[in-house]
Order: sequence, then structure tokens, then C-alpha cells
Amino acid sequence: MTAPWPMSTIGDQFEVQLGKMLDTVKNIGIPKPYIGNRAVQWGRIDLSAVGTVPLTRSDMRRFRLRKGDLLVCEGGEVGRGAIWRDQLLECYYQKALHRLRSKGGYDVRLMLALLEYWASVGVFSNYVTQTSIAHLPRDKFIRMPLPLPSVAEQGRISDAIQDVNDLIFALEQMIAKKQAIKQGMMQQLLTGRTRLPGFNDLWREVCLREEGATYGGLTGKAKKDFDAGSAQFVTFMEVMAGPRLLGHGLGRVTVGPNERQNAVQRGDVLFNGSSETPEEVALAAVVDFSPSPTTFLNSFCFGYRLKRHSRIDPAYLAYFFRSDGGRALVAVLAQGATRYNIAKTKLLDVSPILPPVDEQRAIVATLRDAENAIAVAKRRLVKARAMKTGMVQELLTGRTRLPVKEGAA
Repeated sequence: MTAPWPMSTIGDQFEVQLGKMLDTVKNIGIPKPYIGNRAVQWGRIDLSAVGTVPLTRSDMRRFRLRKGDLLVCEGGEVGRGAIWRDQLLECYYQKALHRLRSKGGYDVRLMLALLEYWASVGVFSNYVTQTSIAHLPRDKFIRMPLPLPSVAEQGRISDAIQDVNDLIFALEQMIAKKQAIKQGMMQQLLTGRTRLPGFNDLWREVCLREEGATYGGLTGKAKKDFDAGSAQFVTFMEVMAGPRLLGHGLGRVTVGPNERQNAVQRGDVLFNGSSETPEEVALAAVVDFSPSPTTFLNSFCFGYRLKRHSRIDPAYLAYFFRSDGGRALVAVLAQGATRYNIAKTKLLDVSPILPPVDEQRAIVATLRDAENAIAVAKRRLVKARAMKTGMVQELLTGRTRLPVKEGAA
């Protein structure tokens, strides 16, 4: 049977020091770049959040970062950490951060993995000082128990976790790239700046009022009517989430047999009628599932139903109203001060310039292919994160031990 790991403390294994206090009146010296709490995200440093602070030569000696230092948030999201890897030639850190510098070779990658694990299972709640914002004082932090695997085993654990972290990062980068490509495709295809092969016909203005009609959401409902009953409704958040509404997040509502409410149908284009900014009013989503006859729309949104599909494809219309061109058309119609609204009648007056309907459908198919590729990558990311969670629980608790070469320290 493998012997359990001996235990140490953070203070025994690391020099722990808080950073430079920021004071615009008292700080003097040469302006230097510094890392604050906001710049430290899990496993990475956000260089866009780096600031500058005047430092004396004494400050520079005391607070200069070295490659391999581990920066840990003292307040806010306590324990959030990242390793400094000389992303800048010279940098310092402020008082909202603990700097951990290994005394005897403890692997900072393992320390970072432990911090993330402890944060996920609530270990820091036993050590924080809670006022309006949680804080992790140095005197409590240095006394936190720390498992002490051999240096060789620390390296094996850290390498294994780093491999899955690298996989997660690569998938996140891939998703971001695919999303950027899709966004670029939308701006090109929905404006006609780029045409799909085989399509050359002219684009024409199409008046929404001539092609369809609007309807409102649920009316006369009280709080007690929701989360009960056999009827369903499309939620505000599902309309906002994206251009394709699949009905996975429907809510429940009580609707009497004699009530006159507007049922949602497949092919309807749903819009949010209000938002905190004019840029987010009338975001559109097409109903891309077959709702039951008792599926309705939340009261903060309205629907648009085509009379015919010969000039407008509803899925195309949803994409269009999420593009820059569509946003520009509706933003000028939004009214309000602290909250912006758009009237259904105003939307009907809009006449977007659209391609022939067969080209609209081809554009939708192209964008859907891009979305499907993003969805596949997102499923892989979910699996990778689940794999990491299971691996971390096993490796950082010592339940699963990785083999090391005999005689290794």
C-alpha cells in the first residue's frame, strides 16, 4: 500500500508576501507596470489590465516579480491565481495579491492546481475574513495545510494537469476562432459584400408590414400563474440567447381554456421588446421546433409571423436582425431613457434590403454549418472540463497516485 503524503503548510513551502499599497498621494518614484487583482484570472494574466504606479528603488527590489512567482487574489474571488511567466520584461504587483515564491522547489503548477481545487470545494471559507468583501489574510493563508508529495510526484501530477489544461485552452481558442469566423461570415453574407457561388440576382427592399404581422406575448398573468399549469411559454432569456430557438428552456404557465392568448408557431420570428441599451432591443430568434398548441410567448417579447415564405425566409430574418445592418435599423427606433423599448408597429415599418429567398436559405445553411462546428467543439470542451474535474479530485487528494521512477526524490 502506498504511504499517504506527509503534510506541510503554505508558509513552510513558500515565501508569502503582499504587494505594494496603491496611494496616489503617497506613491512616489519612477512609473512602473504593476499587476492588480483584476489582471489575475485562473491560470492566466490579463495584460490588458496592467496599470502603472510610481515606485522607489526600495519598492522595486521588494515587489519585482520573478518568473515562476505565483500570484494569488487576497480579496474578491479569494484564491484565484496565476503563474508569472515573464510576460513583461519588468513588472510589479499590488497589495490585493499574495505573491508565493517557492522556498525549496515546491512545484508552483501543483500549488495553482490545489488553489483551484480548494476554491471549487469551498476550503477557503474556513480561512477568509468576511466583511463586505471576502479577504484571505496572510497570517491565515500561510497556516493552510499543504500536502507534500515527493518532487518527482509533484512533477508527474503537474504535468498531467497541465496536459488537460492545454487541451482546454486549445479548445477555447478554437471555439473563439470559429465564433469570430462565423461573425465575419454574417457581416459579409448578410450585407451582400460577399456572395455565395451561383447567386447574382439583385437584392431588393422588402417591407415587413407587407409580408407578415406581429403579435404580443402573454397578458393578464400574475406571479402565481408561472411555474405551474400544463401550458408552456418561450422565456425572455431563450429569445436573447441566439438566432435559433429550439425550445430546450421553455417555462410553465397556467392558461385557462377560455383565455385568448397568442400561441407560438414554428417559423415565427420572436423579438425582445425592451432592453437596457438600444443596441440590444429587438434581437431576433426563429422558432425552429414544433411547439404544442399551448406554447405561448413571454410578455416582454413579441412575435412576427409571415403570411408567405416567397420573399423572406424566417431563419434568415433572425440572423439579419443580429447583424450590424439589422442592429442599425432597429437601434434608431428604440425609445426610452433608463430602459429602451420598441413598438411592434415600428418594426413593421422596417424595410430591409434582402436577397432572393433561395439565396437567403443558402446563407442560413452556411451559417448553420458554422454553428454546428462550434457546437461540436463546445461538446468536446465540456468533456475536457469534466475529465479535468475527475482527474483533479483523484490526483490532488492522493486517491490515485501516479508512478514515479524508483529512487526519484
